Amino acid sequence: MASVPFHYVDVRTFAYATEDEKRVEQALRHFLPEDVEVERTSSEGHHGDRIAILSARIENADDLRYALSRVANLDDTDALLAEIEERVTEHCEFFLHLDKQAAFGGETARGDGITFRAKVEAYPAKREKAIENARRTIEELEEHEVRVPDDDADATSDGDDPGATEDGDDA
Repeated sequence: MASVPFHYVDVRTFAYATEDEKRVEQALRHFLPEDVEVERTSSEGHHGDRIAILSARIENADDLRYALSRVANLDDTDALLAEIEERVTEHCEFFLHLDKQAAFGGETARGDGITFRAKVEAYPAKREKAIENARRTIEELEEHEVRVPDDDADATSDGDDPGATEDGDDA
């Protein structure tokens, strides 16, 4: 894949008071190259509990390829392509929700916990052109198997839950 028709990718997740923030960050990092910085913002839940918002933005082409290749590891890329029109907004943004626990275990799966938002290049900036570019990119990644393997060395596969606190309690 020579060029990447995306301006940037944003990934974001929440670490609730019942979760180990380091494990939640590890799950988010599944979609990030090693040198990308994760930003932290603190918030407060309805009952006064702490919520950490972890996010990162990827803008350079190699890092974009890395993040997109993780998405290409989904088991259901055909289903994703079938619903691509529902996943691209009028503002040329491609949205996907990814499973936080699977990411912590070094796998890519759709689910809850991590928001993946990619700004698709489209000239002119029209939704139809963005859909076409997003579809073509996912197909190319799938066809040429341009992927970062899910079972990378820095991912744990011991079955731990990213939502578990350090004393082992689940969220």
